[in-house]
Amino acid sequence: MCLSNFDSLDSKEVFRWFSELSKIPRESGHEKEVSDFLVKFAKDRGLEVYQDKENNVIMKKKASSGFENVKPVIIQGHMDMVCEKTKESKHDFRKDPIELIVEGDILRANDTTLGGDDGIAVAMGLALFDSKDIPHPALELLITTAEETGMDGASAVTAEHLDGKTLINIDGEEEGIFLVSCAGGLNTLVSFDIKKEANSNDALKIEVSGLKGGHSGIEINNQRANAIKVLGRLLYAVKDDINIACIEGGAKHNAIAKHADAVITAKDTGKVQKIIEYISNNIKAEYRVEDPDMKIIVSKADNVKECYSKELSSNVIDFIMLSPDGVLYMSRDIDGLVQTSANNGVLKEENNKLIFTISIRSSISSSSNEIALRVEAAAKRTNADYQRTSEYPAWEYDANSKVKDIALNAYKKITGKDAKIEAIHAGLECGILKKPLADVDMISMGPNIYDVHTPKEHLSISSVDRMWKVLKELIINIK
Repeated sequence: MCLSNFDSLDSKEVFRWFSELSKIPRESGHEKEVSDFLVKFAKDRGLEVYQDKENNVIMKKKASSGFENVKPVIIQGHMDMVCEKTKESKHDFRKDPIELIVEGDILRANDTTLGGDDGIAVAMGLALFDSKDIPHPALELLITTAEETGMDGASAVTAEHLDGKTLINIDGEEEGIFLVSCAGGLNTLVSFDIKKEANSNDALKIEVSGLKGGHSGIEINNQRANAIKVLGRLLYAVKDDINIACIEGGAKHNAIAKHADAVITAKDTGKVQKIIEYISNNIKAEYRVEDPDMKIIVSKADNVKECYSKELSSNVIDFIMLSPDGVLYMSRDIDGLVQTSANNGVLKEENNKLIFTISIRSSISSSSNEIALRVEAAAKRTNADYQRTSEYPAWEYDANSKVKDIALNAYKKITGKDAKIEAIHAGLECGILKKPLADVDMISMGPNIYDVHTPKEHLSISSVDRMWKVLKELIINIK
């Protein structure tokens, strides 16, 4: 990426730091290198800095002249990113830098996720802390780890090194929308012990691909196809005639599954193939609007010497059909807001087990618990093991919040347009951070970022520029 493209922008330093971040691998669970980079940034500038055992980083900057009596403001985001790529890409997220591409107002990556979620928060924070001429109250930059895989970093945060009474989370993905509430959630893990037997039948491979996928919270209301569920429907139609040899689908618990495939065995593969192709045409017709590029390919598979037992095959197929998925309940309080959803995110074989990861979100804890119980019931019916993990609380709306009005005024002043206060059907770290920071007034914001958690992820350069100006306006008006 040529940084000269940004010379005329007020946010040129934001993009410079984003470019630097993009050179550092920061897959969830592998953030040590980028965490150390942040610590070095702070130390090089003589800033107070803390790094905890989860590699979360807190750095502090003293107030500029005239703001000494204003309570500190916390700027918050996460350093990790979802690592998705196209099938053609040879990118290695553990060592290769993200290749940034500018196309007009768009910044994207070359066949991988961009990392705008949430590298843009880190870049804005670094630009603020590196600046010598932006007026501001005392600032605290809190950058967490493992947000994309369960918010484990945020769960480890305490109030020990944080004095701020206002927190600005920069993990939003729609300009002009200020978030004041979010869904809580949990993951359910359902596992089957894999028992295989010798196979003497012919075999077929079924591949579901070409789906849009997307963020399982923000984009769940688009009713896009889930490849795991599509594959389950195909297998259910021929359940009595087949055994599964292997099966997998999806990549991340919080991404709608874009691909899934299975190898199956059957005495009469011709009959099975005809049924699957017939059902495939119906499913593709159903999703012709949401997923017009859906592909379902059935081909011959060779050298399949083992397969699941008949009982295990039937139980797996039944579970896929029974497992809740997609939008389940809409909010009664906020028009158009998804209240409760489930996402069949990942299906994989590991250590002689077939493991399903199903992500559940809800703004009402009793509702998410109900869906978890439905998953548990389906698991029991199909002789599978069940476990709840990675539970995180909802961020409840605070009618007395002062920062929301300051944010609305700041956006109006910078853009001349009215912003909106909304809730979101996705987990934000604000929900978790509210526990140790109970008396902190919080808001979440961000620029326009599109197709997050997919290789098509891209952001609007002009939107980043506007929201950078809004951030600066916001922090100087917090009293």
